[in-house]
Amino acid sequence: MKAADRKRRGAPPVKNTPEDKHVEDQAYGVAADELRQFIERFEQLEAEKKDAAERQKEVMAEAKGRGFDTKVMKKIVALRKRHRDDVAEEESILEMYKSALGMA
Repeated sequence: MKAADRKRRGAPPVKNTPEDKHVEDQAYGVAADELRQFIERFEQLEAEKKDAAERQKEVMAEAKGRGFDTKVMKKIVALRKRHRDDVAEEESILEMYKSALGMA
């Protein structure tokens, strides 16, 4: 409770003893350590993500060098992440629309 709140409520002032200060400092130290650990873990994941992205680029460059269409490969990867029924429904609708426009 802040000093102004204590005064308004008629509460006696709080004494800050050296023990209180030590406990407070220790609590901030623990929170700072925990925060630092979260930050470091996040930074490590960022680095791993960057490394993975670089390896993905290398794989696609190798595939392109071997004559594969990387744009189509990326579409296939995206399709494989989706549910089979959703993909089939979308392809069916696409064919219907193409047919309606005389594109099929």
